Amino acid sequence: MVRYGARDFRDIGHKAIYVSNSFRTLQCVGWQHAEPVLRSLAYALLKHDGQNPARNDLEPDRPWKENAELAKKLRDDWQQGATDSDVTKRTLAALRSASPGDIGNVVVETINGGAAPQVVWDALLPSAGEILMRKPGIVALQAMTSTNAMHYAFQTSADDETRRRLLLQNATYVTLFRKAAGADKGTEIDTLEPESPKSSGPDAVTEIFEDVSHDRLTAARKTLAFVKDEQQAKDLMQAARRLIFLKGNDAHDYKFSSAVLEDFGQVAPGWRERLLAAAMFQFRGAGDRDNALVQRTRAALNA
Repeated sequence: MVRYGARDFRDIGHKAIYVSNSFRTLQCVGWQHAEPVLRSLAYALLKHDGQNPARNDLEPDRPWKENAELAKKLRDDWQQGATDSDVTKRTLAALRSASPGDIGNVVVETINGGAAPQVVWDALLPSAGEILMRKPGIVALQAMTSTNAMHYAFQTSADDETRRRLLLQNATYVTLFRKAAGADKGTEIDTLEPESPKSSGPDAVTEIFEDVSHDRLTAARKTLAFVKDEQQAKDLMQAARRLIFLKGNDAHDYKFSSAVLEDFGQVAPGWRERLLAAAMFQFRGAGDRDNALVQRTRAALNA
């Protein structure tokens, strides 16, 4: 199912998301409920827009086939290697400009040059965040949630070939999302300048989320300046989560926040703060209207 979920770009990443979140759900509710979940999942993975990929050479299916061959070129001990922020930065730069057909070669060269896979993920996750900063909207949001899903599948799968192909395919996905969102130009996540909040402590958190409602770029810069240690990051993420419950009005609010708050812990220090800063372009702000459920609940409690 993991391979089928990642094999094509139809549904802008929802197939990969469906696979990973089905697994997560069954891990929570129990595998005795697997049959209806997997039946639904299999049906979703068959989406092919009227043409059978097995009988046609269709554009959405080519990256998976090409990456199957590239995966064989990764060194035998590809899961080992060194971490290097400069290599991550070069990979991030390649993700801004490389074509979907070229980015796989960049990843192979990076890994075969001695880098650990974590170096590539440290570029992929922030790169998806950069797309959101440049072109906020549903396509950019999916860049982040599908990257989260494929990273989860990468970590969860025990099959070496599947993991190789997921790493390469996710790199291709990010370039496809960049093009689909029209995000070739704009703010670069690794050069975003921090801006110190006027307040400190809990008041700084409040200030940042007030900025989210009217100036997301400023909120992102203040986030970058504020998140200096683990506790500050926890305080900011807790506030983000609470605002989703209060003001979220779409399933994507929950899906996005869950993905980003998980990914924060999966990215190397120095990059994770920038990923969280990028999330301010989608999080709910303190000045946003409470959702209808909260309004009804408060009305009922006050009655």
